[in-house]
Amino acid sequence: MSIFFLYFALRGLQLDLIWQTLITANFWWLVPSVIIYFVAVLVRTWRWHYLLRPLKKIPPLSIFSIVTIGYMGNNIFPARAGELLRAFILKVKEEIAISSSLATIIVERIFDGVVMLAFVFLNLPELAKLTTDSGFIGSIQSLATWGAVAFWGALLVFLLAAMFPQITFKVATWIIQHLVPTRWRAGVSSVTGRFLSGLEALRSPRDVLMVFLTSIVIWLFETANYWLVMQAFPFRVNFFTLMLMNGIINLTTTLPSAPGYIGTFDAPGIALLTASGVPGEMAAGYTLLLHAALWMPITLVGAYFFLRQGIDLTQALNSAKKGRSDKS
Repeated sequence: MSIFFLYFALRGLQLDLIWQTLITANFWWLVPSVIIYFVAVLVRTWRWHYLLRPLKKIPPLSIFSIVTIGYMGNNIFPARAGELLRAFILKVKEEIAISSSLATIIVERIFDGVVMLAFVFLNLPELAKLTTDSGFIGSIQSLATWGAVAFWGALLVFLLAAMFPQITFKVATWIIQHLVPTRWRAGVSSVTGRFLSGLEALRSPRDVLMVFLTSIVIWLFETANYWLVMQAFPFRVNFFTLMLMNGIINLTTTLPSAPGYIGTFDAPGIALLTASGVPGEMAAGYTLLLHAALWMPITLVGAYFFLRQGIDLTQALNSAKKGRSDKS
């Protein structure tokens, strides 16, 4: 998938001009962009702390290192393995069951998806101006529609499961009794119970609203990061176009790809900017630098905190995968 997207992103562009665009960029703008990115990471940390409160009250600063480790794992392993990694580290440090913490992480991802779709739908008039002869961008409205069905459907299911835990557990028990082999039923039932306990933060409308508003703040900060990196280049698009770009990129990175979202990040960004009138090589240079600015700092910080844990990375991932099905 990544090779296809990379080919799509760079076809017809002159690589020497992309390089020239990169080496003439004003790299000083990366300093405030990295700062604002880590402000967003701090807000993410607070959001996860908020979701974890019913399980255990953990100071946000204690969670920060685990969040960075998770994003490091997402950046160097496929299939967002970093989510399993941070669930495992949380179990080691705070003794919270992996299945319970995974429930909170899935809730995070659902709210992120809802906000990303809101960014896209808010800017549909802008998108409509770009769909003519814009290839990939022309199919975004359809993708966003199906994505909205998926994310809002998932959010509804999770909200109902949180508000009616006893009914949900009875339905889950019936399914387990009829579809799961006998030898696995006790384990699956135990994991289901712990998973549902991870949804407790969604039982309060106030808490749901708080998580939603926090998610909006997170992605506005990330869009501000897009804007700051743009200042390093001699082109300008408005903030709403960058919101649209942010939404499209993050929806596309949910597709299977190589570690670090290679290709699935770059192709939609280049396509949208080109459709907005930015020269292709300039759009490519900006998107590649933006990708690096989002990837490298958090990966280095996460690696630093992980090395301080003194845990073998492969062992940690294997243990996290096992933890989804055992009594951890």
